[in-house]
Amino acid sequence: MSPPGIRIKSPRLTIAAGFVIVVLLSSSGYIRPLEDAVATALAPFQYSLTWASSRIRDTLEFFSSVSALRTRVAELEATVDRLLIENVNLREADIERANLRELLRFKQANPTYEILAAEVIGHDSSNLLHYIMVDRGADDGLAVGMPVVTARGLVGRITSVYPTSARVMLLTDSSSMVNALIQRSRSPGVIQGQGRVGLAMLYVSQSEDVQVGDIVLTSGLGGNFPRRLVIGEVISAERSDVELFQQVQVRSAVDFDRLEVVLIVLSFTAIDAAP
Repeated sequence: MSPPGIRIKSPRLTIAAGFVIVVLLSSSGYIRPLEDAVATALAPFQYSLTWASSRIRDTLEFFSSVSALRTRVAELEATVDRLLIENVNLREADIERANLRELLRFKQANPTYEILAAEVIGHDSSNLLHYIMVDRGADDGLAVGMPVVTARGLVGRITSVYPTSARVMLLTDSSSMVNALIQRSRSPGVIQGQGRVGLAMLYVSQSEDVQVGDIVLTSGLGGNFPRRLVIGEVISAERSDVELFQQVQVRSAVDFDRLEVVLIVLSFTAIDAAP
């Protein structure tokens, strides 16, 4: 009910009038106790709301930071992987260049040889036979009996030829026999494979001067191998009063387990007499 003498026809005017009254009372300080009481009553709720809002904001920022960190970690891992691959490729290129330089030096040191480079594509997996497979064959002019070498020394000879590949019997095979001599004393003998044990130099007379550390070369006798190819180094030489020949053990100059590239000697000048 309106005060006497005042008639309010519109709710909007009522709200406006109430607002004016509240403003007047607030400015005059009459409702300050009420404001304080309301503020005190709402303070815990306001604190809780502020705390919850802060936690939500911090949580969102945390997840955003984690997402950005994960993205950065993924980028760094990709960079590390790329650099690792590049480093491996560069290392392989360096190794390949070093191998090619060694093979080139061998070619330059033996200009009369006709040679062909081949990659090793297979190894003997048994303990009885000792051979490797190479990626050159009859289509490249290979034939049975051709010598196989590296820049370090003699590897073996070709025993089987296929159109695009060939089998190479290693010096360590028990059926491998190579005429040889001691470089220092020129003592002759025959190198025979002994499997994993290595190489033995047979038919070396008890009177021959053989010492540990002597270098063993191909003699060229028989015409199966070029002369003066390095075979290996004497690691033991034993004389005996009851034996006709010395027992000479030789370590190959070639690491057969690490062969990657070899040279096929397609042609060379053979000899039929002792050097």
